[in-house]
Amino acid sequence: MLSNRLAKHFAAAAAASVVAGAANAAIVHWADANLLIPATIDGLYINVETRSTGSAGSGVAGWDINPYSATSLTWFNATGTGMLRYPGATTGSAGNLALGTAVGATGSFGSGAVVVGAAPGNWQLNASNYFGFRFVGADGGTKYGWGRFVIGAAINGADRTVAELAYEDSGASIAVGAVPAPGAIALLGLAGLASRRRR
Repeated sequence: MLSNRLAKHFAAAAAASVVAGAANAAIVHWADANLLIPATIDGLYINVETRSTGSAGSGVAGWDINPYSATSLTWFNATGTGMLRYPGATTGSAGNLALGTAVGATGSFGSGAVVVGAAPGNWQLNASNYFGFRFVGADGGTKYGWGRFVIGAAINGADRTVAELAYEDSGASIAVGAVPAPGAIALLGLAGLASRRRR
């Protein structure tokens, strides 16, 4: 009786996981991006979908975002793109966002130099900073994503790395830090095991 209930529980959990996995399967996560951003007037041009990069926009077809500058950390964006400002801000560039912040159509997007400091939304040195962005995908639709940017002791120093990027390829909003849900295979396997034990 208990094993029968356990089997039903695992089966229901597996089914729920399949539905949740399908809903989150559109998140594309570039977990090991590790893109070094040169402190130069060109910086690095990044095509988020194709994962291609280069030091000149002409060399990266369809590039989306471009962190650059020898004196600051500045974001240049292709047409239709932009960096999510800190919630409540309506001017300026990319805010340093908290995990879970929604990146979507209702956000305020801009470009330009980030602000380093102690105030909420300011970027921090010797730390990971999280940013949100939007871009136009190859299908012509607007996509929303987030990234993790690691900065060393100086905003214009050698240690400037886009460590990871993620975006929602359906055009839906995405939460900063969201990654694809793990598959339901493990839960399905547990359901099958519970069912076999019942027999």
